[in-house]
Amino acid sequence: MATILRPTIAEIRLSAVRKNLQKLKKAAAPARLLFVVKANAYGHGAVELARLAEREGLAYGFGVSSVEEGLALRAAGLKSPVLVLGSLYPFESFVEAINSDLMVTIASLDAARQVAEAARAAGRKAVCHVKLETGMGRIGARRPSVLKIYDELRAHEGVEIGGVYTHLSSADSDPDYTGAQLAIFSETAVELELRGARGLTLHAANSAATMNFPVSRLDMVRCGIAAYGGLSGFEPAMSLKTRIVFLKNVREGAYISYNKSFRADRAMKIATVPAGYGDGYIRRFSNKADVLIGGKRCRVLGNVTMDMTMVDVTAVKEAAVGSEAVLLGRQGAEEVTAEELAELAGTINYEIFTQVSARVPRVFVE
Repeated sequence: MATILRPTIAEIRLSAVRKNLQKLKKAAAPARLLFVVKANAYGHGAVELARLAEREGLAYGFGVSSVEEGLALRAAGLKSPVLVLGSLYPFESFVEAINSDLMVTIASLDAARQVAEAARAAGRKAVCHVKLETGMGRIGARRPSVLKIYDELRAHEGVEIGGVYTHLSSADSDPDYTGAQLAIFSETAVELELRGARGLTLHAANSAATMNFPVSRLDMVRCGIAAYGGLSGFEPAMSLKTRIVFLKNVREGAYISYNKSFRADRAMKIATVPAGYGDGYIRRFSNKADVLIGGKRCRVLGNVTMDMTMVDVTAVKEAAVGSEAVLLGRQGAEEVTAEELAELAGTINYEIFTQVSARVPRVFVE
């Protein structure tokens, strides 16, 4: 790791990720666990966490969103199966995927024809997973098209159909809709079997479904958010930490930050910390979020700026330049959770994690 001079870091606890993967693997068994590490492992560091999972046998393989993400794992020496969950375009990218031993998603008849051609061009076998649309409304073919895609793919010697899958849109909120999606998937799997399909890996479950819908586990589960501690019952892995770089005392009536967005109602002591929306600590936290300093909750004052945020430390007598400030995570008995920040921002914890920008070093600790 390059020398870290700016004190803002995202600390990733490997022990938490390990425990979470072990819990998911046990819950899913005998189904295999595909560890979803797309979007840089939801902001947690894809290469490092994939290495942990592969080294310790915590997952069967990895799910990524793009060929580029898969290539990054291969460049880092990862050997486990990798499934590209996104719809590939341009179709020339199939050749790159095949040459790097990445499994690809096929969600249209046109893509099926293109991957067969790419396999011929590469002189290597393409392993495909067919995506069925059951109600997510994102990518995927409906049942009649899936049957045609299956027929098209099996007609080519250079193509192996590794599996069929769908995505459950509401496994954390709507059991009836989830059940309806699973019924469509099950009916399609039966039709494929009648067509002669054998040995396909069937998968539908995300983290919430893995824990709440045993029937959804099938042959493989695809888990992301729970592995990072973003699902109830799992241990958060990420903390966003920095240190105070400047302290000042202000008089009653003093304004803080852009647009005079906070006015002191009394004499106050204010700390500046070097983290802002350029680091993923978004502007919606302005005048709302708490930062942990000295084991106490300290309110953000004024608008969060690109690189710095001001915090009320009037009640923290020991606050000094160099004191630790925790924007996400635990300090002493207090904790700022991703769910708390998500509620303030009107979003979900996934976005809190993935917003932590690339300029924030990930520091991996046990």
